[in-house]
Amino acid sequence: MRQAIALAAALAAAAPAGAEAPGGGPRPDPIAARLYPPELVMSHQRELGIDDRQREAIIEQIEKAQSQIVKLQWQMQAASEQLVKLLDAPRVDEAQALAQAERVMSLERDLKKVHLALLIRIRNVLTDAQRARLAELRRAAPER
Repeated sequence: MRQAIALAAALAAAAPAGAEAPGGGPRPDPIAARLYPPELVMSHQRELGIDDRQREAIIEQIEKAQSQIVKLQWQMQAASEQLVKLLDAPRVDEAQALAQAERVMSLERDLKKVHLALLIRIRNVLTDAQRARLAELRRAAPER
């Protein structure tokens, strides 16, 4: 289980940052603002009043996502290696390289979809009060 939570935390940390705002700082991500990474929920579970049912549901969803994520990561690594091999040729076959890049990007999309589904499922386990408290905790946390 510890691996599942670590994997989910790593995925949350690797999520793309928002674009820059006109003033030069990061623009708030409206999607991320409505979702709660598992490590945030876990680190405040007592304060949030997470009950056993919620804890088990969140753990189950993390474990389910982990099994999908590991498979996708292996597939994506293999597809990336194939793309690198194509790009190492003295003369790159553009059509072949672009087709392989499409496979890599498709796997990346699938990986992001699994991650988003996990975050949505975690959000749906939480009560309105718990989500409101997490939003407060997020606003009060110093920027990384």
